[in-house]
Amino acid sequence: MSESVKPEVVDGRRARSERSKQAIIDASLALMEEGNLIPTAQQISDKAGVGIRSCFRHFEDMETLFATIDEQTRDSTEALFLGGDRDGTLKERIVHAIERHGEGYEKQRNMILSTAAQLWRSETLRKNYARYQRGLRKDLDDWLPELKQLTRSEREAVDAIASFEMWHRLRYHQSLSKQATIEVLAGLLNSLLKVPQA
Repeated sequence: MSESVKPEVVDGRRARSERSKQAIIDASLALMEEGNLIPTAQQISDKAGVGIRSCFRHFEDMETLFATIDEQTRDSTEALFLGGDRDGTLKERIVHAIERHGEGYEKQRNMILSTAAQLWRSETLRKNYARYQRGLRKDLDDWLPELKQLTRSEREAVDAIASFEMWHRLRYHQSLSKQATIEVLAGLLNSLLKVPQA
């Protein structure tokens, strides 16, 4: 290091660089949450209040940005779907599982839609999406150990019923309330698992 460049100056530059990088990440998330499902680098840099060259200096391409966003948000995203009251009868646990996943889907709706809209062009997003799907399937097994008794085709049907895509269709394309959506999905799972209706 040149003697003319003081350590505090270097530290200041590093801190500004980190603030700029975080601003780009925050801007990307904000745009997607606002409904801009495929924000451009220019839109992200404008939202972050940095030059577009700064955007590419921190993230050489969108894949790098996607990977960094996933690293920062993974724990909080997964926490939306974990936990909850997992005791009770099979019928009660089915409802609780749908409620828990549904709340996660509601909070992550635009992020999931953004990911889905860009799967065709991003290997990082495809890998991340597949990981989340495996996690949701494993979590459902934890809620409902009875799923082990189903045939393979029935188990695949469970994943389809419990998916974001089914939730989103009922909520936003068929205009059902959250409670009505829960009732529809619970009814389908009750039928597959042959839960007594009495």
